[in-house]
Amino acid sequence: MLNQYETVFICTPVLSEPQVKEAVKKFRDIIAANGGDMIHEENWGMKKLAYPIQKKSTGFFHLFEFKADPSLIAKVETDFRRDERVIRFMTVKLDKYAVAYSDKRKRLQKDRTEKKEA
Repeated sequence: MLNQYETVFICTPVLSEPQVKEAVKKFRDIIAANGGDMIHEENWGMKKLAYPIQKKSTGFFHLFEFKADPSLIAKVETDFRRDERVIRFMTVKLDKYAVAYSDKRKRLQKDRTEKKEA
């Protein structure tokens, strides 16, 4: 039984754009290689942190929404801890209400981008 998860992670601000993309690709590949199914991905870009982490006040935020076996989460989180490019991460299991909310949020976001293009 695959559960739906959402992971937000913050990469250190000292990285260049290609280095951030490389880190994101690494975690995307780990999820895919271990039977995870990527549903949605968002790059939130550089944001100010609420409080300093490792003496840094900004970071590159990225969101993954995916379906995976619960055993995969421990592996992905171990890789987050081992990677010095990641300063914080959080994974949550989405219940049916969170999944519905996430779908609604993605639809609204898609509608907004279509209106801007029109």
